[in-house]
Amino acid sequence: MAARWQGLKYRFINVAEVVPIRVSIVEDNEQFSNTLVRVLSGADGFECVGQYPTAEDALRELPKVKPEVVLMDINLPGMNGVECVRRLKQLIPETQVVMLTVHEDTDNIFNALAAGATGYLLKRTSRAELLQAIRDVHRGGSPMTSQIARKVVQSFQQPVGTAQTAEELTPREREVLDCLAQGLLYKEIADKLGISYETVHTHIRRIYEKLQVRTRTEAVAKFLKH
Repeated sequence: MAARWQGLKYRFINVAEVVPIRVSIVEDNEQFSNTLVRVLSGADGFECVGQYPTAEDALRELPKVKPEVVLMDINLPGMNGVECVRRLKQLIPETQVVMLTVHEDTDNIFNALAAGATGYLLKRTSRAELLQAIRDVHRGGSPMTSQIARKVVQSFQQPVGTAQTAEELTPREREVLDCLAQGLLYKEIADKLGISYETVHTHIRRIYEKLQVRTRTEAVAKFLKH
Protein backbone atom coordinates (compact mmCIF):
# COMPACT_ATOMS: atom_id res chain seq x y z
CA MET A 1 0.00 0.00 0.00
CA ALA A 2 2.78 2.38 0.96
CA ALA A 3 4.47 1.78 -2.37
CA ARG A 4 1.46 3.13 -4.21
CA TRP A 5 1.92 6.52 -2.61
CA GLN A 6 5.62 6.71 -3.28
CA GLY A 7 6.58 9.52 -5.56
CA LEU A 8 3.22 11.28 -5.39
CA LYS A 9 3.43 15.01 -4.85
CA TYR A 10 0.87 17.09 -3.03
CA ARG A 11 0.18 20.73 -3.68
CA PHE A 12 -1.72 22.72 -1.05
CA ILE A 13 -3.79 25.48 -2.58
CA ASN A 14 -4.20 28.79 -0.84
CA VAL A 15 -7.94 29.47 -0.93
CA ALA A 16 -7.34 33.23 -0.76
CA GLU A 17 -5.43 32.96 -4.07
CA VAL A 18 -8.19 30.94 -5.74
CA VAL A 19 -11.17 33.05 -4.71
CA PRO A 20 -10.81 36.57 -6.17
CA ILE A 21 -11.56 39.72 -4.19
CA ARG A 22 -14.82 41.14 -5.54
CA VAL A 23 -14.44 44.87 -6.22
CA SER A 24 -16.93 47.51 -7.39
CA ILE A 25 -16.16 51.01 -8.65
CA VAL A 26 -18.13 54.21 -8.04
CA GLU A 27 -16.64 56.80 -10.38
CA ASP A 28 -18.25 59.26 -12.80
CA ASN A 29 -15.17 59.72 -15.00
CA GLU A 30 -15.77 57.00 -17.59
CA GLN A 31 -12.18 56.91 -18.79
CA PHE A 32 -10.73 56.53 -15.30
CA SER A 33 -13.42 54.01 -14.34
CA ASN A 34 -12.60 51.88 -17.39
CA THR A 35 -8.91 52.09 -16.53
CA LEU A 36 -9.67 50.69 -13.08
CA VAL A 37 -11.65 47.87 -14.65
CA ARG A 38 -8.70 46.97 -16.88
CA VAL A 39 -6.31 47.05 -13.91
CA LEU A 40 -8.53 44.72 -11.89
CA SER A 41 -9.28 42.41 -14.82
CA GLY A 42 -5.60 42.10 -15.68
CA ALA A 43 -4.48 41.16 -12.17
CA ASP A 44 -4.73 37.74 -10.54
CA GLY A 45 -6.94 37.55 -7.47
CA PHE A 46 -9.37 40.34 -8.34
CA GLU A 47 -12.79 40.49 -9.97
CA CYS A 48 -14.62 43.68 -10.94
CA VAL A 49 -18.30 43.12 -10.20
CA GLY A 50 -19.69 46.50 -11.24
CA GLN A 51 -18.97 50.13 -12.06
CA TYR A 52 -21.39 52.95 -11.27
CA PRO A 53 -21.23 56.62 -12.38
CA THR A 54 -23.39 57.99 -9.55
CA ALA A 55 -23.93 57.46 -5.85
CA GLU A 56 -27.61 56.85 -6.50
CA ASP A 57 -26.82 53.97 -8.89
CA ALA A 58 -24.38 52.52 -6.38
CA LEU A 59 -26.83 52.65 -3.49
CA ARG A 60 -29.46 50.92 -5.60
CA GLU A 61 -27.26 48.13 -6.98
CA LEU A 62 -24.44 47.45 -4.50
CA PRO A 63 -26.67 45.89 -1.80
CA LYS A 64 -27.63 43.28 -4.42
CA VAL A 65 -24.06 42.70 -5.60
CA LYS A 66 -22.46 42.78 -2.13
CA PRO A 67 -18.84 43.39 -3.20
CA GLU A 68 -16.09 42.92 -0.64
CA VAL A 69 -14.37 46.21 -1.53
CA VAL A 70 -15.68 49.41 -3.13
CA LEU A 71 -13.46 52.07 -4.71
CA MET A 72 -15.30 55.36 -4.18
CA ASP A 73 -14.74 58.82 -5.69
CA ILE A 74 -15.75 61.92 -3.69
CA ASN A 75 -16.87 64.27 -6.47
CA LEU A 76 -19.91 62.58 -7.99
CA PRO A 77 -22.90 64.12 -9.79
CA GLY A 78 -25.80 64.42 -7.37
CA MET A 79 -24.98 62.86 -4.01
CA ASN A 80 -21.27 63.05 -3.18
CA GLY A 81 -19.08 60.07 -2.35
CA VAL A 82 -18.83 60.78 1.37
CA GLU A 83 -22.60 60.72 1.83
CA CYS A 84 -22.76 57.62 -0.35
CA VAL A 85 -20.30 55.87 1.98
CA ARG A 86 -22.38 56.84 5.02
CA ARG A 87 -25.55 55.35 3.53
CA LEU A 88 -23.78 52.36 2.00
CA LYS A 89 -22.30 51.29 5.36
CA GLN A 90 -25.83 51.19 6.78
CA LEU A 91 -26.97 48.91 3.96
CA ILE A 92 -23.95 46.59 3.68
CA PRO A 93 -21.70 47.22 6.69
CA GLU A 94 -19.47 44.26 5.88
CA THR A 95 -18.32 45.89 2.61
CA GLN A 96 -15.07 47.85 2.92
CA VAL A 97 -14.90 51.23 1.17
CA VAL A 98 -11.67 52.83 -0.03
CA MET A 99 -11.84 56.45 -1.17
CA LEU A 100 -9.99 56.96 -4.46
CA THR A 101 -9.91 60.69 -5.10
CA VAL A 102 -7.87 63.75 -6.01
CA HIS A 103 -8.70 65.46 -2.71
CA GLU A 104 -6.03 65.38 -0.02
CA ASP A 105 -7.23 68.08 2.38
CA THR A 106 -7.80 67.19 6.02
CA ASP A 107 -11.52 67.96 5.96
CA ASN A 108 -12.22 65.48 3.18
CA ILE A 109 -10.06 62.85 4.86
CA PHE A 110 -11.85 63.29 8.18
CA ASN A 111 -15.31 63.36 6.62
CA ALA A 112 -14.65 60.18 4.63
CA LEU A 113 -13.29 58.30 7.64
CA ALA A 114 -16.15 59.51 9.83
CA ALA A 115 -18.64 58.32 7.20
CA GLY A 116 -17.20 54.79 7.36
CA ALA A 117 -14.43 54.62 4.76
CA THR A 118 -11.65 52.20 5.68
CA GLY A 119 -8.96 53.53 3.35
CA TYR A 120 -8.04 56.75 1.54
CA LEU A 121 -5.97 56.79 -1.65
CA LEU A 122 -5.15 59.43 -4.25
CA LYS A 123 -5.92 58.79 -7.89
CA ARG A 124 -2.25 59.13 -8.77
CA THR A 125 -1.60 55.97 -6.75
CA SER A 126 0.30 53.44 -8.87
CA ARG A 127 -1.31 50.24 -10.15
CA ALA A 128 0.78 48.07 -7.82
CA GLU A 129 -0.01 50.23 -4.78
CA LEU A 130 -3.73 50.20 -5.60
CA LEU A 131 -3.88 46.41 -5.87
CA GLN A 132 -1.90 46.03 -2.64
CA ALA A 133 -4.24 48.48 -0.89
CA ILE A 134 -7.25 46.40 -1.94
CA ARG A 135 -5.56 43.29 -0.56
CA ASP A 136 -4.74 45.13 2.67
CA VAL A 137 -8.27 46.41 3.27
CA HIS A 138 -9.65 42.95 2.48
CA ARG A 139 -7.37 41.51 5.19
CA GLY A 140 -8.50 44.07 7.76
CA GLY A 141 -6.07 46.93 7.20
CA SER A 142 -6.72 50.62 6.53
CA PRO A 143 -4.55 51.59 3.55
CA MET A 144 -3.68 55.21 2.93
CA THR A 145 -1.54 56.92 0.31
CA SER A 146 1.73 58.01 1.90
CA GLN A 147 0.81 61.69 1.53
CA ILE A 148 -2.48 61.07 3.33
CA ALA A 149 -0.81 59.07 6.10
CA ARG A 150 1.62 61.96 6.61
CA LYS A 151 -1.24 64.42 7.03
CA VAL A 152 -2.86 62.09 9.57
CA VAL A 153 0.39 61.77 11.51
CA GLN A 154 0.89 65.54 11.44
CA SER A 155 -2.58 65.97 12.88
CA PHE A 156 -1.55 63.83 15.84
CA GLN A 157 1.53 65.96 16.38
CA GLN A 158 -0.52 69.14 16.66
CA PRO A 159 -2.03 70.23 20.00
CA VAL A 160 -5.11 68.14 20.58
CA GLY A 161 -7.07 70.80 22.42
CA THR A 162 -9.10 70.55 25.58
CA ALA A 163 -11.34 67.59 24.75
CA GLN A 164 -11.40 65.45 27.86
CA THR A 165 -11.58 62.14 26.00
CA ALA A 166 -8.45 62.97 23.98
CA GLU A 167 -6.52 64.20 27.03
CA GLU A 168 -7.28 60.97 28.87
CA LEU A 169 -5.25 58.91 26.38
CA THR A 170 -1.87 57.81 27.69
CA PRO A 171 1.29 58.35 25.60
CA ARG A 172 1.29 54.66 24.68
CA GLU A 173 -2.37 54.79 23.67
CA ARG A 174 -1.59 57.77 21.45
CA GLU A 175 1.20 55.77 19.83
CA VAL A 176 -1.19 52.88 19.18
CA LEU A 177 -3.81 55.24 17.75
CA ASP A 178 -1.12 56.81 15.56
CA CYS A 179 -0.35 53.35 14.18
CA LEU A 180 -4.05 52.72 13.58
CA ALA A 181 -4.25 55.95 11.59
CA GLN A 182 -1.37 54.74 9.41
CA GLY A 183 -3.39 51.63 8.58
CA LEU A 184 -1.17 49.13 10.43
CA LEU A 185 -2.62 45.76 11.41
CA TYR A 186 -2.60 44.71 15.08
CA LYS A 187 0.40 42.42 14.61
CA GLU A 188 2.30 45.17 12.79
CA ILE A 189 1.56 47.57 15.66
CA ALA A 190 2.85 45.00 18.15
CA ASP A 191 6.07 44.55 16.16
CA LYS A 192 6.61 48.30 15.71
CA LEU A 193 6.07 49.18 19.37
CA GLY A 194 7.75 46.07 20.77
CA ILE A 195 4.69 44.87 22.67
CA SER A 196 2.58 41.73 22.53
CA TYR A 197 -0.45 41.21 20.29
CA GLU A 198 -2.63 40.90 23.41
CA THR A 199 -1.30 44.21 24.78
CA VAL A 200 -2.25 45.93 21.52
CA HIS A 201 -5.78 44.59 21.90
CA THR A 202 -5.91 45.90 25.48
CA HIS A 203 -4.74 49.38 24.44
CA ILE A 204 -7.26 49.52 21.60
CA ARG A 205 -10.09 48.42 23.87
CA ARG A 206 -9.20 51.22 26.32
CA ILE A 207 -8.91 53.74 23.47
CA TYR A 208 -12.39 52.78 22.25
CA GLU A 209 -13.78 53.15 25.77
CA LYS A 210 -12.20 56.57 26.31
CA LEU A 211 -13.22 57.93 22.92
CA GLN A 212 -16.61 56.22 23.16
CA VAL A 213 -16.31 54.54 19.76
CA ARG A 214 -16.64 50.99 18.45
CA THR A 215 -14.38 50.85 15.40
CA ARG A 216 -10.92 51.84 14.21
CA THR A 217 -12.38 54.35 11.74
CA GLU A 218 -14.47 56.06 14.41
CA ALA A 219 -11.49 56.26 16.76
CA VAL A 220 -9.20 57.85 14.14
CA ALA A 221 -11.91 60.22 12.92
CA LYS A 222 -12.87 61.37 16.42
CA PHE A 223 -9.27 61.96 17.44
CA LEU A 224 -8.58 63.92 14.24
CA LYS A 225 -11.66 66.06 14.83
CA HIS A 226 -10.36 67.16 18.22
